[in-house]
Amino acid sequence: MGYAFEARPLTPETWADLEELFAIRGGSIVRGCWCMYYRRSGPMSVSAAAGPDNKRDLRTLVDDGDVSPGLIGYVDRAPAGWISLGPREDYARLERSRVMKAVDDQPVWSIICAFVAKPYRGRGVHHKLLDAAVRYAREQGVRMLEAYPVDKPERSHDDFMFFGSRSLYERAGFTEVVRRSPTRVTMRRALS
Repeated sequence: MGYAFEARPLTPETWADLEELFAIRGGSIVRGCWCMYYRRSGPMSVSAAAGPDNKRDLRTLVDDGDVSPGLIGYVDRAPAGWISLGPREDYARLERSRVMKAVDDQPVWSIICAFVAKPYRGRGVHHKLLDAAVRYAREQGVRMLEAYPVDKPERSHDDFMFFGSRSLYERAGFTEVVRRSPTRVTMRRALS
């Protein structure tokens, strides 16, 4: 069954749509994190108790930033998914990661996570979000996109696939550039 899909940058005008998306049953992880975990380098909680502070901090990024910290995906005009992306240097925690540390000194934008609400899973929404992220990055003048997907034979629980799968990124034209873990890879796609 087909559906109409579109993606819009997270802005003050679309903020209520992200709140609606994260409120959908099954979104407890995103309601604790609000996509702030990788933006900080020190200790941080993504628990429900930390949610209000993380939400406030993401809202501040949206209000103060020149570039949106991500895109909201809509299925038949309803918020259905989210993908976080931006300049790698915006994600301080990446530098402390053994698995996701910089490959080289080339400027890249990182795709950190994606969330598709339970009612929309299994319908290709994550693929469409990734395609929209590639287009958005290209429109921003980005030359290289980088992601850190999961690569393992057994299927992980959907709630823990916020990095996406290797196959998802391969289908979108990304290739592996380094593997620092048996189950995680760094993949890149050059944009023209």
